[in-house]
Amino acid sequence: MWVQWGEQRDYIASTWSCGMFLASMFVLINMVGQIGSCVGILVRKQVPVLCGVLFFIIGLQTVAYCILWDIKFLARNLALVGAVLLLLAESKTEDKSLFAGVPTLDTYNPKSYMQLSGRVLLVLMFLTLLHLSFDPLDLIQNVIGSALMICVMIGYKSKLTAMVLVVWLMIINLAQNQFWRYAVTRAMHDFLKYDFFQTLSVIGGLMLIVAHGPGGVSMDERKKRY
Repeated sequence: MWVQWGEQRDYIASTWSCGMFLASMFVLINMVGQIGSCVGILVRKQVPVLCGVLFFIIGLQTVAYCILWDIKFLARNLALVGAVLLLLAESKTEDKSLFAGVPTLDTYNPKSYMQLSGRVLLVLMFLTLLHLSFDPLDLIQNVIGSALMICVMIGYKSKLTAMVLVVWLMIINLAQNQFWRYAVTRAMHDFLKYDFFQTLSVIGGLMLIVAHGPGGVSMDERKKRY
């Protein structure tokens, strides 16, 4: 937004016929909302509020850039929502038990359901990476990738499977989204750059699962209880 102010403004103005003023306000809101929220979250200030701002920005971009009608981009945006949901859940403190030193068995709290929703949305990123072909390599990748996605989604061996997906997604990201190989004036540079940093955000969501686990509504937690 910062370095492509003119291009972003002109695109919105031409797509929505809203005039230069409203298009400029859209770019400004996007830029300030994203930068301000990310800085605030990094310094751990008002994280729930700033996550709400990021939800608003993602929704605004989904509508403004007509992502609703592109299944691939919509799935990736929903995966980004999942990553922010996991960040929001991580910022929530657990309710303390009324009895000091006695752990509570109620793991089905709002935080747990946010973690479940985050995991489900997060795996949508990997659905866009599956290849519908009969090539043996693609079939192997699809089977293994689908198994890992299901494990993360239901919360089974979630820390291990999330770590494998982090490595897998990082390799794919570096191999397929090499935006630095294209001149900044080419459209491919922008498309690949968008995918690259969006994928990094999803990797961040997976690393939250690695660090904090899948939450209460998961197979891993159920095994602990029984």
